[in-house]
Amino acid sequence: MIRRLLSLAVIVCLAAALEGGAAAQANERQYIVNGRLAAGAAAEPGDDVKSIEPSGAGMNLYTDPANGYSIRYPAHMTVDAALSAVRTVFSDEQTRIEVYYDQFSGASTTADDYIQYGNKFVKASPRHAVTADYWTEVSGYSTHVLKWARQPLARVPDDRPNYVCAEIVKNSREVYTVFIKSREPLANAGEIIASLRIVPRQGAARNDKDLRPSATAFSEETRSFYHQYFGVGAPQRWGIFEPSAPQSMNRLGELEDQLEHRFAVLLHYQMFDDYFPVYGLQNAYENGRYVELTLQTTYAGEVNALWQNSSRNLTMVYDILDGKYDDYFSDYARKLKEFGHPVLFRLNNEMNGDWCWYSAYYTGKDTELYKALWRYVQAVFERNGVDNVIWVWNPHDRSLPDFKWNNYLMYYPGDECVDVIGLTGYNTGNYFPGETWREFAEIYPPLYNESVRLFDKPLMITEFASNSAGGDKAAWIGQMFRQLKELDRIKVAVWWSGVDYDREGRPGRVYLIDENDEVVKAFRTGLKDFAQ
Repeated sequence: MIRRLLSLAVIVCLAAALEGGAAAQANERQYIVNGRLAAGAAAEPGDDVKSIEPSGAGMNLYTDPANGYSIRYPAHMTVDAALSAVRTVFSDEQTRIEVYYDQFSGASTTADDYIQYGNKFVKASPRHAVTADYWTEVSGYSTHVLKWARQPLARVPDDRPNYVCAEIVKNSREVYTVFIKSREPLANAGEIIASLRIVPRQGAARNDKDLRPSATAFSEETRSFYHQYFGVGAPQRWGIFEPSAPQSMNRLGELEDQLEHRFAVLLHYQMFDDYFPVYGLQNAYENGRYVELTLQTTYAGEVNALWQNSSRNLTMVYDILDGKYDDYFSDYARKLKEFGHPVLFRLNNEMNGDWCWYSAYYTGKDTELYKALWRYVQAVFERNGVDNVIWVWNPHDRSLPDFKWNNYLMYYPGDECVDVIGLTGYNTGNYFPGETWREFAEIYPPLYNESVRLFDKPLMITEFASNSAGGDKAAWIGQMFRQLKELDRIKVAVWWSGVDYDREGRPGRVYLIDENDEVVKAFRTGLKDFAQ
């Protein structure tokens, strides 16, 4: 058991109240209200109240009525309940315990799906050595326990490579998960898991993270660009993904002539086997444009993890964090520095989708590794003096699998690490099984409202579009323009003008900005009201 000797006469607070962390005094119950340590249980209607009380033998009892459970944990640990609607974390320098409550009512997912699908790549990854896989009972409920380990990663400070995950099945639609990772195998993991009790649910869980500024050091030119494009008073602007731009401006020029609009931001993707796009960046800058440079840490040709097998992409997150790509990122940073002008740098977007190799689905459900990779790349850039990069963090609006451990907020590297929050939600139409037509109002106002509440940062729609299969695309675009104006924290919107094909090579999602005359007319009309 990991413990510290604590004075019984002192209240020990092991995390700032801003983080929602607390350790209970030896003889006193404490409370966390809406993610923050509180003096008492007094609360307003709708508040999310947790309690912490000593339970003997160096342990505390944490009770979470909103999520319907209690659990014992080592009393010296920090408690973070700021994202209570997703998870609670108990941690110290050695160990991290995450507790999740998943409820699948109204969905086709069952508890069995959650366990089988969620653990598929834990067992399949060559980096994981499974040491135990069995069923038992916790508090009278059937419980699946999986233990595994991997080698420590050289570029992760204080790495925790030993894992225990217990999935406690309340019924076919409700599951509690205790996910433990530690620097050394945790002797009392079984005791902690066995202490979980399911209690009557009362109230609703809330997310109440605090808002902090980023810490990116900008050059004077980049700071000016950031203010001009993302400042409070900045107008909304448009960007586009046109596959040949910014390397070539010919096709883009034709589109702009049709639409009578000049796009300010150009989206460019890069994988590991692509050359650094120095010509494209320079070409865009000389034409008065800026690039949203998207680096995805995969190899091209094997990008979609659901469609393609790739042994090198499967272990890529581990390889990077083991230092095997140090030279690549140092060279990348130097080239960005040499370019010198502002770049919107989007690293590993849509990470909460299981089609991405850098999703935690492929790294043992450990979202902390995504954040570690983000911070590792930032550190390399800082060492190389890169001050012309604006960091854009960009999940997908739908988490797949839609499990709490894969919630998009679990991938957030921290306010200090992010300059712009990216939003992405597509109207995919209904060509592919399971996909349905979604209006702009179904996607973006809810996403916008949650982002404004959780992040004190400018927003941009980093990529989006509407399919034409399943509805009236031109009408969708007209509605989109009318509603986008009301979402004024969104400073840039980037239309993805391309086509997604099915496995037989047939067009499945046609997102082209010039698909037909009606679509062109809808864009030409709407773009007149936006800055260029």
